[in-house]
Amino acid sequence: MAKQNKATEEPLEKQLWKAADKLRKNIDAAEYKHVVLGLIFLKYISDAFEELYIRLKEEEPMGADPEDRDEYRAENVFFVPKDARWTLLQSKAKQPEIGKFVDDAMDSIEKENRSLKGVLPKVYARQNLDPTSLGELIDLVSNIALGDAKARSADVLGHVFEYFLGEFALAEGKKGGQFYTPRSVVELLVEMLEPHKGRVFDPCCGSGGMFVQSEKFVAEHQGRINDISIYGQESNQTTWRLCKMNLAIRGIDSSQVKWNNEGSFLNNAHKDLKADYIIANPPFNVSDWGGDLLRKDGRWQYGTPPVGNANYAWIQHFLYHLAPNGQAGFVLAKGSLTSKTSGEGEIRQALIEAGLIACIVNLPGKLFLNTQIPASLWFLRSGVAINRDSTRENEILFIDARNLGHLINRRTLELSEDDIQLIADTYHLWKKGEKTESVESINIEEWQTMIAAEAEASYETAESLNYRDIPGFCASVPIERVAELDYVLTPGRYVGLPEEEDDFDFAERFASLKAELDTQLQEEAELNKLIAENLAKIKLEEDE
Repeated sequence: MAKQNKATEEPLEKQLWKAADKLRKNIDAAEYKHVVLGLIFLKYISDAFEELYIRLKEEEPMGADPEDRDEYRAENVFFVPKDARWTLLQSKAKQPEIGKFVDDAMDSIEKENRSLKGVLPKVYARQNLDPTSLGELIDLVSNIALGDAKARSADVLGHVFEYFLGEFALAEGKKGGQFYTPRSVVELLVEMLEPHKGRVFDPCCGSGGMFVQSEKFVAEHQGRINDISIYGQESNQTTWRLCKMNLAIRGIDSSQVKWNNEGSFLNNAHKDLKADYIIANPPFNVSDWGGDLLRKDGRWQYGTPPVGNANYAWIQHFLYHLAPNGQAGFVLAKGSLTSKTSGEGEIRQALIEAGLIACIVNLPGKLFLNTQIPASLWFLRSGVAINRDSTRENEILFIDARNLGHLINRRTLELSEDDIQLIADTYHLWKKGEKTESVESINIEEWQTMIAAEAEASYETAESLNYRDIPGFCASVPIERVAELDYVLTPGRYVGLPEEEDDFDFAERFASLKAELDTQLQEEAELNKLIAENLAKIKLEEDE
């Protein structure tokens, strides 16, 4: 057994990330992610192939053929030709031509497996990728799930792939948010929707995180993975490739995840689909979405969305694809809760009066990598679902989660497991239809304790806890009240202030914010001064 040291105390994926990142050298994160993730994927399919190959070898006396492609198709395993097998690549890792060997391996695998055509990266022979660093990277990836069976290997490799996606998104910052929705946001959406069985659809699916989390949810709740099927669409081909690899490494069928560069509005790849669950994080406030070409589109049942903003086009696109009993949960810019530009207010009013909006969650800031725009979660229900859930058909649940979450670095925040449980369980208790009316008000901390205790007991065995309004956190509001406030959906308008904040001191808060701003301006001035000094020094050296 290897000696224990400080490095081994860290999880495998963190050790791998640190080591891989050191090998990046002169390649930026956006390009390097395809190098690393491609190798992890190659290791995964090779591990799965090798395990079946060994079994078929043992069964040769009974007629099995370890080089027969059909044997692998029957077991839903990718066939890996001889020149692409990981053991061969690992043996050549120190050779100067290793980049060409890996590119050739990717090409061979695509030729043998139609579902991977055009998916795998072929970037390994590029001049800016040092062959020595690539060889070291191959050695690193070789340590993932070494010697484990396929199921363990797939789980570990899938976890590493998911972790690396998140780390690359952080490293890329704003651009990273284009292919990656933060894990805690995805988990919250899935925990609230609970996709146990049926069709799951994401028409702007990025790298596939919504699908992966949906499959995890089913597995963790003792469901059958085959009970859900996934449908997706992505307009960025590079991101679509990441998605296909991310799903393949999890053993998730991605045959219905489509790519076209026109996008879901102009080229709807699943025109006839009616989904049981729609989970999405569409790009915020998109102005160039083709709205001028779609003024009379059949999807606009509640009003024609403005040409200059796609938010309400996305909402109606989701509704169009909902099955009779379907539910949708998605992220939108917070401005969509109040906007009245070019008919958006009328569309929102129509959605509210139709009873289609079940819940609105106000999210904390700094959750998303690609935007500082405040965000919210919307949860919609189809007409049939409204009739079935008659106890809540004339109400909307508002949750203000702005004070939840914790910073993972200076610019990025995430929701904890307890935060996710608090929000999701509040929603599920509300959907039960029963409500505790009490003169005794409780605060969010007390409510969270009660939620946690109920979760421990499980809803099947404990029915004691009912939904209740919590000042400053959640409120179940009749549609008539929303109409009185001009159909504004901002949770803060309805949940009020926590009891301990009733004596909110505006002057004190203003002074605090001003002090923060002054500090930031001072830091910025010092940074600008330092840059100017360095530029002057460089110019002086050049002149000399």
